[in-house]
Amino acid sequence: MNKLAEPTRTRRARHGIRLCLVVLMLIMGPGRVDPIRAQSAGSPEILTYGYRVIESYPHDPDAFTQGLLVADGDLYESTGRLGESSLRRVELESGKVKQIHHLAEDLFGEGLARWEDRLIQITYRAGLGFVYDRESFREIRRFRYTGEGWGLTSSDTHLILSDGSASLRFLDPVSFEVVQTVVVTEQGEPVDLLNELEMVGDRLFANVLFSEDLLIIDPVSGAVTGRVDLRGLLIPPEQGPLPNVLNGIAWDPENDRLFVTGKLWPRLFEIELIPNP
Repeated sequence: MNKLAEPTRTRRARHGIRLCLVVLMLIMGPGRVDPIRAQSAGSPEILTYGYRVIESYPHDPDAFTQGLLVADGDLYESTGRLGESSLRRVELESGKVKQIHHLAEDLFGEGLARWEDRLIQITYRAGLGFVYDRESFREIRRFRYTGEGWGLTSSDTHLILSDGSASLRFLDPVSFEVVQTVVVTEQGEPVDLLNELEMVGDRLFANVLFSEDLLIIDPVSGAVTGRVDLRGLLIPPEQGPLPNVLNGIAWDPENDRLFVTGKLWPRLFEIELIPNP
């Protein structure tokens, strides 16, 4: 199910779109049509990216990475598997686990998000989420949700949860009630198996299970606006067989750094996105 980057439109197609928009503006008069909005309202052009590795860091090869984030220079990680699930604070440069909280053996850890001074961790099929004090990892409360939990991140106003489908749930960060659902589409078609999530500026980045691409998503419309091809980060002997798949995205807004890793990967990578010509 490896999804490869879609080709961009040809110059001729882009010219045709612009010409149609100009004709439409002439017909409807000034101030009636915004060409940028008119183009994005149809099938938006999907930008494609490669990457450049800025730095490579050690990563615990026994960590089944499900959620990842950076805060105040430290890496926070949620790991999965029954009997092995945990919440961790990790020293970025060395990969050393500085602090750990183990989940009950019957729980499978999944996505992780930060909200103010708290960490929120979800689980796979238990429908159970946890709220922790970020400094002490002390459990503050628990909450319930329906269906499966896969990825979790936070915007300025909501938590965003994926469940393996094409739908994203926007949760109130205090009550954890669902306030909105957005379906992610690429060229009008739903994209399922959405996994780990991370807000990067005003765009939502997502892993797709079994894929070596990152999706870049408009969180308002759900439209996929970009794909990042991350093939080649690990050489085959390092990556190993399934389920050692790409999973884990962390954005450091203070230093404009983007990090990615995978389940049971021995390395974590700081990368720069390179637009394809």
